Amino acid sequence: MALTLYGDLDLSVIDEMPPGRTPVQTRWNAEEQLPGVWEFLRREIGQGRQAYIIYPVIEESKQELKAATAEYERLSRDVFPNLRIGLLHGRLPSEEKEDVMERFRRRDFQMLVATTVIEVGVDVPNATVMVIEHADRFGLAQLHQLRGRIGRGTEKSSCILLAPKNIMGDARERIETMVATTNGFEIAERDLKQRGPGEFFGTRQHGDLAFHVAHPLRDHKLLELARTEAFALSDNPARAEELRKITAQLGPEWFNRYRLAAVG
Repeated sequence: MALTLYGDLDLSVIDEMPPGRTPVQTRWNAEEQLPGVWEFLRREIGQGRQAYIIYPVIEESKQELKAATAEYERLSRDVFPNLRIGLLHGRLPSEEKEDVMERFRRRDFQMLVATTVIEVGVDVPNATVMVIEHADRFGLAQLHQLRGRIGRGTEKSSCILLAPKNIMGDARERIETMVATTNGFEIAERDLKQRGPGEFFGTRQHGDLAFHVAHPLRDHKLLELARTEAFALSDNPARAEELRKITAQLGPEWFNRYRLAAVG
């Protein structure tokens, strides 16, 4: 998103949902509300729908996060013993991953326990519910991509974010953003504000802006004008001397970065 403001990418805008899609309703529940969440899943599956349950890690670790493999066993044994549940994560062989996903599409599985491996490229219109455990541990872009796996049909869909109600700071803002909007542009803007775009002429992909005055979101109209003027200047051989004088005003730090960019 930030790179589009600096002439590095062209921008195409898709500002509407595909025909027939129904907006996803998102709610924030705490761990103690899990029994009600599981009951909601049972009702949806009882009506012929399918569901995803997402976990942040594959196996249990010292982080005290619920893991997909362990929760798959527990859910299959203790919570949904009468349902057909599949397991999908990144350590499975490619053939097995494809088989699990295909069986979920065919409705052999009513529920799929997974990690973020389903974040993109998964289209199952009959899946109408997604539960994301430890939702406060995921980034905004991840949460938005995951939620995009449901609501792909005409039926009403629900995304349930499980996280403590007392979280604060960026984590709370991420959850509140997901509950408040499904607009990808708004979510991208808030994600950019939270994480920063990183270095435009370097390798860091997130972090604070290196500007003392300008801000790519607040000043985007001025930056778009500057971009237009910059291309007009650089594309006109008659203004070469003017361009040289302008670039001579750059400080050593920016001049070195531009020289690095020119290598590409």
